[in-house]
Amino acid sequence: MYNMKNETKLSLLGNKTEYKQDYAPEILEAFDNKHPENDYWVRFNCPEFTSLCPVTGQPDFATIQIDYIPDIKMVESKSLKLYLFSFRNHGAFHEECVNIIMKDLIRLMNPKYIEVTGFFSPRGGISIHPYCNYGRPGTRYESLAAERLFRHQ
Repeated sequence: MYNMKNETKLSLLGNKTEYKQDYAPEILEAFDNKHPENDYWVRFNCPEFTSLCPVTGQPDFATIQIDYIPDIKMVESKSLKLYLFSFRNHGAFHEECVNIIMKDLIRLMNPKYIEVTGFFSPRGGISIHPYCNYGRPGTRYESLAAERLFRHQ
């Protein structure tokens, strides 16, 4: 049976939720991957993402999809949720949001592979779906990143 005491470094899970009012990468937490010898895909689908247009201040709404192949560390889901909520009052263009998210998760986990897609709702009649990815340099995941980027639709 799983015992939460084994995850002593996690401070958010099981505690009262405090919502940050602006971009807060420090809220992200990681835990040890129990199967680092296996390659497997983890997907987060976050349909309630919001940020602000840095020019007009108008809200932008999106579904953010995060896919990664973990190595030693994995992102804890409640910290990820609170981190994504921290964009709510943050001014950034759509493309910047997905790149910031990816880079923060790379710093946190150092995954073998990661990709982040933003499915932003239309505003002014145009929807934007930025995509970014990363494969660890010098590994087969680097070529996976190139292949997936060039075949992305």
